[in-house]
Amino acid sequence: MTRFQKLKERFLEIFQEENYPKEFGYKSKVVLLFQKIEGVEVCLFGMYVQEFGAECEQPNHRRVYLSYLDSVKYFRPEIRTVTGEALRTFVYHEILIGYLEYCKLRGFTSCYIWACPPLKGEDYILYCHPEIQKTPKSDKLREWYLAMLRKATNENIVVELTNLYDHFFTSSGECKAKVTAARLPYFDGDYWPGAAEDIIHQIRQEEEGTKQNKRGPIKKSITKRALKASGQIDLSGNVSKDLVLMHRLGETILPMKEDFIMVHLQPACTHCCLLMVSGTHWVCNQCKNFRLCERCHDLEQKREERERHPVNHRDKHPLYPVEMNDVPVDTKDKDEILESEFFDTRQAFLSLCQGNHYQYDTLRRAKHSSMMVLYHLHNPTAPAFVTTCNKCHLDIETGQGWRCETCPDFDVCNSCYYKDGGIGHPHKLTNYPSIAERDAQSQEARQLRVVQLRKMLDLLVHASQCRSPLCQYPNCRKVKGLFRHGNNCKVRASGGCVLCKKMWYLLDVHARACKESKCSVPRCRDLNEHLRRMQQQSDNRRRAAVMEMMRQRAAEVASST
Repeated sequence: MTRFQKLKERFLEIFQEENYPKEFGYKSKVVLLFQKIEGVEVCLFGMYVQEFGAECEQPNHRRVYLSYLDSVKYFRPEIRTVTGEALRTFVYHEILIGYLEYCKLRGFTSCYIWACPPLKGEDYILYCHPEIQKTPKSDKLREWYLAMLRKATNENIVVELTNLYDHFFTSSGECKAKVTAARLPYFDGDYWPGAAEDIIHQIRQEEEGTKQNKRGPIKKSITKRALKASGQIDLSGNVSKDLVLMHRLGETILPMKEDFIMVHLQPACTHCCLLMVSGTHWVCNQCKNFRLCERCHDLEQKREERERHPVNHRDKHPLYPVEMNDVPVDTKDKDEILESEFFDTRQAFLSLCQGNHYQYDTLRRAKHSSMMVLYHLHNPTAPAFVTTCNKCHLDIETGQGWRCETCPDFDVCNSCYYKDGGIGHPHKLTNYPSIAERDAQSQEARQLRVVQLRKMLDLLVHASQCRSPLCQYPNCRKVKGLFRHGNNCKVRASGGCVLCKKMWYLLDVHARACKESKCSVPRCRDLNEHLRRMQQQSDNRRRAAVMEMMRQRAAEVASST
């Protein structure tokens, strides 16, 4: 599913003069593992990834972010391999290694992993874990990832392993890249973008305080050594804020830098640190990890003799060209994409499971939950949540009920309908589609639904802008009537009004895809703001938990010494 990561306002203001992108488009994907246990498919493992392709601008160009990973402990058989690791660990590692290799073959240059365990009482993907399953601490989870990445390195899939701090916050050796936040990859739900917003807010408050107290500007707190190490040549305007931001953000990340793992799938230029994907790059046969891209090699030839590789050495090393022709220009996925709004995001999938009690705390419940997850995947037009009978208040099974299309949320099961001779309801009741009819909805039906939804969204935009009382656009007046109903309805969607539910569904789908800053569709901005606040609250809880963990770790170290 194509999504857009919008940049946070405070961060964007610092780099607005540098034509920094306002958003990054990416593909959100989920990979699920099912195992047949006692004749039933059970979902054991899932991971959500964000793929920023070749069409995405820097710094997210050709990068992959492993955003969430989750599993439940039902893997069979529960044995260890000859190397001593659990068989389930071996399988999960192979899935991740296979995915990294797949990304490398498609032309992606790097993968980023934040080794952050879930908060106590929260689930990442699969709802309600078994009580016997322990939540790993950050050091155990980090080692789990690193063990997998060491295997991938031995298989020549991973070129180099580093971390966010060492790659972007330090400029040592022959690296000539500037230390700036504009180089940091900007991912949805990552740690540093939210932390950067808090730091920028603190910098602004300090600047206001210095103006009131008539003290020197904040840039005087930056030492000459830090200025030289950053590669900056001045501290004017937003450059000062950028440097202060990187300095403080680096101080925050440094104690836990090993948790922010950078995986290079392609070689990186030693000077500019950009990952190389095509053309000629230059290597030194005497220095193992020294490589230059074409641009940096041309600059190298123009430098004085003492500044050439190796710097400050009398004997200079010759550089040899190496051609890179095997990296695809296009990173698009050639496989068939199966889209579903239920799997669009981690939160959407988790909400589906929570709303229907699709739990994984016991194997019996995991079997039922996995069956229902597969049902929703292959039947996107089926109702997302279970309907209950208005008479007996029991759940209505698929194809075993009747619904009134006039009254809001009036449903009865087959048993009550036939027992009471039609219930005596004043309006006509329509029979639910049977299981066979739902199963008959093939790929063509799914594609037709997507086309119809797009037409409906186009109609929504038209109706919100149309001012003609006699508009000839098909169904324009119906949508306007839907808007009027939403303004005057006393029942509302929360009370079960079918028309209000339909309207809010369309508005929500539109808002998730809308990129207009002044959209005319009702509540578009409000819905976008609501989604942003929900995501920000989740990110804030996650960051606060990480900082609390670091404080406890520091306190333990201090007490032991």
